[in-house]
Amino acid sequence: MKKILIAFDGIQFSDGAFEFARRLNDMDSILLTGVFIPQLSYANLWSYADSIAGAAYIPLLEEGDSETIQKNVQRFEALCKEHHINYKVHKDFFDFALPELKKETRFADLLIISSETFYKNLSGGEPTEYMREALHNAECPVIIVPEKFDFPKVNILAYDGTDSSVYAIKQFAYLFPELCSQETLLVYSSSKEEDKLPEEKQMEELIRQHFLDVSFMKLELNPKKFGEWMNDNSNAILISGSFGRSSFSQMLRKSFVQDVIAEHKLPVFIAHK
Repeated sequence: MKKILIAFDGIQFSDGAFEFARRLNDMDSILLTGVFIPQLSYANLWSYADSIAGAAYIPLLEEGDSETIQKNVQRFEALCKEHHINYKVHKDFFDFALPELKKETRFADLLIISSETFYKNLSGGEPTEYMREALHNAECPVIIVPEKFDFPKVNILAYDGTDSSVYAIKQFAYLFPELCSQETLLVYSSSKEEDKLPEEKQMEELIRQHFLDVSFMKLELNPKKFGEWMNDNSNAILISGSFGRSSFSQMLRKSFVQDVIAEHKLPVFIAHK
């Protein structure tokens, strides 16, 4: 049984994030822990926690917000019972130190957040930097889910020869063996001129042990075009490593994974060591 965290902006319930968790539970029973974060956006969550010395307590809630959060907690509990999901609720986060949420990810298999709530709550600044901060601080893999999506029937693995991209692929395979039997496309980039898959022999050996129906495609360095192609595959999930200095990282600056997330069409799985 996997332990999965689902983080809500307390006053906005994410149907998409919950639906994704529900579908995971249908495949294999999970323990779903709901975390309701009042008066703070996802965008500022991690930096807020890290920037304050000592105990960082959440400000007092407006009465209306408190009532909304309580209703969302009740809705979460009712949905979990309806769909036979084992669940917990972190109600103590109403007045708890925010670094505790970061610590919670250390003891979880997965964190699910809503991409649309994440972007909706941005109050200026560059989305890539906010996303980089959030994903860097989470100590478990993260799935970023749009509100409306088709549950994945195709896995798209982003591979650039780095240990980070290999790590993300392995984490996905370990967490979701049920999804590894479906169609899988490994999209790779290489800093060399030849079309060869980086570390071809070792990578093919690894991939074929986990994914039963896999094909390979070299990524042409046109991130905008590839991002559009990705978003046309509405029944896919993108699996990517952390933000590093790889060729995929360079593409991030040119709106590759960032655009896929911002379009709110596909779930994105991201993991880093």
